[in-house]
Amino acid sequence: MATNTTIKIKNRRASFEYFLVERIVAGIQLTGTEIKSIREGKANLADAYCTFTGLELFARNMHIAEYSFGTYNNHEPKRDRKLLMNKRELKKLSTKVKEKGFTIIPVSLFINDRGLAKLEIALAKGKHTYDKRETLKQKDSKREMDRSRES
Repeated sequence: MATNTTIKIKNRRASFEYFLVERIVAGIQLTGTEIKSIREGKANLADAYCTFTGLELFARNMHIAEYSFGTYNNHEPKRDRKLLMNKRELKKLSTKVKEKGFTIIPVSLFINDRGLAKLEIALAKGKHTYDKRETLKQKDSKREMDRSRES
């Protein structure tokens, strides 16, 4: 399945709201209409987060729009979706999450070269307000430096 356009949906708030400590790519269990909506680029990761239910990891609050040509068996837009990872990775993440302040958030959703949907998740630690201000200052100074180089 060769497509000209590459689908990469990013969670832009992730790096602003959290310090991203470690990134991991996981498979995601989807229905037929969900993968078709993702290929159209109709997904949103802004409010998404990951939680453990038993020994399994689920992506919650991730919005994938209903497929426009879907019939009565269309999917629910904000349902919980199981992440596909091996036991060793899941155990490592669960021990980290039990530590104080760590959470798991989706960073980007993409389709790999084999046509499979993958979700890049990150082990993250929340930022304080002053950290967010510092991030904005760095972004502004970088933008100013880029402008001065252009002229």
